[in-house]
Amino acid sequence: MQKHDISECNGRIRERFWLLDSSRRKYVLWSMVLLVGLLAPGLALAEEGAAIDSGDTAWLLTATALVLFMTIPGLSLFYGGLVRRNNVLSVLMQCFAITGLITVLWVLLGYSLAFDTTGMNAGTLNLNSFIGGLGKVFLKGIDVGTASGTIPETVFLTFQLTFAIITPALIVGAFAERMKFSAVLWFSGIWSLIVYAPICHMAWGGPGSLFGDIIGALDFAGGTVVHINAGVAALVAAIMIGKRIGYPTTPMPPHSLTLTVAGASMLWVGWFGFNAGSAVAADGAAGMAMLVTQISTGTAAIAWMFTEWMKHGKPSVLGIVTGAVAGLVAITPASGSVGPMGALVIGVVSGVVCFWGATSLKQKLGYDDSLDAFGVHGIGGIVGALLTGIFAAKALGGVEADLNIGAQFVKQLLSVVITIVWSAILSFIILKILDAIIGLRVEGDEEREGLDLVLHDERGYNL
Repeated sequence: MQKHDISECNGRIRERFWLLDSSRRKYVLWSMVLLVGLLAPGLALAEEGAAIDSGDTAWLLTATALVLFMTIPGLSLFYGGLVRRNNVLSVLMQCFAITGLITVLWVLLGYSLAFDTTGMNAGTLNLNSFIGGLGKVFLKGIDVGTASGTIPETVFLTFQLTFAIITPALIVGAFAERMKFSAVLWFSGIWSLIVYAPICHMAWGGPGSLFGDIIGALDFAGGTVVHINAGVAALVAAIMIGKRIGYPTTPMPPHSLTLTVAGASMLWVGWFGFNAGSAVAADGAAGMAMLVTQISTGTAAIAWMFTEWMKHGKPSVLGIVTGAVAGLVAITPASGSVGPMGALVIGVVSGVVCFWGATSLKQKLGYDDSLDAFGVHGIGGIVGALLTGIFAAKALGGVEADLNIGAQFVKQLLSVVITIVWSAILSFIILKILDAIIGLRVEGDEEREGLDLVLHDERGYNL
């Protein structure tokens, strides 16, 4: 239709409208108002959908798969290779079962406790600074058209679910080979709701959250939320459950370093989703997070290897892959804030300090952290969180132009201390209650026989 035809048509419509009597004109006007009201939800949905960026969404879908890949199969194989052969299936089972359990709890309650912002205001400290509300219980209000920034909220909540899954799975390494499977499930489920979800909310809950807004601490991808949180809980669990029978006098070497190396390699690859995915966009921040993750990991692996080489005379495969994981852990809170040179320093420091934590410190204090969950994740998370406050400064290659290093370091330290206290006290209470009700540890003869056969009536010797 030509332009002058449209104008002529519009003119005729106006002419006929004004020829109507007043009552009919009111009828037409009210009809138009009603029509707009009926169409408004659809128009709003179209507008919301238009805000969703396909590139960001595609990257977060990929990152989500990568982070899930870190737990099953990555962490499962990493831990599975480190235990003795009659316990390998028990570790795989624990990681797999935790993945299913936390998925259900996250949908029912966990996501709401972590990310519902009801009652929160920027700069205002209240109960909702510590824990989210119940506005998203059972994923209420979330559907195919709901957006979180430039991505669908369904993608965001699934991405965050993979973090909620791997965090309690990390704790498994502390009590491997001696904890009841029922106790593992009860502890992991309760811990995810009353320890993990609140710390997640404190760090990433938005305006009014304790760490992110009130304190002003930096935690890009989970130094406090995931690694310090899990590492401290692991230490508490290892102490409360007690040492494995025969530890430390009886040698307990890994049954398959091949599985451990395979698992560590999967963790390294999956961690790009963990850190670069935390940019929640396919942009320069994600690219830099990926780069510094690679730098820190490679540097920490080499730093651990040379430290062990100098101390023991030979570099071990177990050492270099554990060093790589230490570097991944330490760069996690810093990955969105530091530059390449900062990542180099973080890699060196984490490799050396985590080696000390997993060997000298553990021997000196005498606790049996079976697979060094605290030595790598707890200590590595603390190192990374504190160094973030230094190397985030623009002057040192970071992204924060106006950063006061001393003040930011104090903020980082405060968030670390709160996480340690929160996780330690609540983990102790959960374990104490479970021990009184169902017991935490298998019987001595069951531990000697191995958890694969005793708890699952299966053997994994042929792996």
